[in-house]
Amino acid sequence: MSVGIDTTWLMEVSLREHPGHVAARAKLERLAAAEETLAVAPQVLDEFVHAVTDARRLQAPLSMADAIALALRWWNAQSVRQVFPSAESVRLGWHWMREHNLGRKRILDTQLAATFHTHGISRILTSNARDYRVFGCFEVL
Repeated sequence: MSVGIDTTWLMEVSLREHPGHVAARAKLERLAAAEETLAVAPQVLDEFVHAVTDARRLQAPLSMADAIALALRWWNAQSVRQVFPSAESVRLGWHWMREHNLGRKRILDTQLAATFHTHGISRILTSNARDYRVFGCFEVL
């Protein structure tokens, strides 16, 4: 079974200066010891590169080249399952937006949740638990 990862957790585990880094690394080590597979969607890596190169968010942002190299390391890692949005996941994402009366700032996380759900992923690593609990079908780690 795979565990979906979102951008906030990916930043925590990847950036030593992030306040959540130690806890995220410990979680990653526990998952690796249990031989869990991580699931990542391309939109997570897109948002990751955007965030870690932003000088307004980070005191020491990564260069674009370093950010892309790190994103590709995650994308190509042996313990990572690549998952992609589909027509079904897009429909589900828009359905959830209406059903839960979610606003514009919830579009990306909702589409990611729908992508994970349509791939049979029911556990998500995130530091924004409330973004995923609303759907009632995920265990937030």
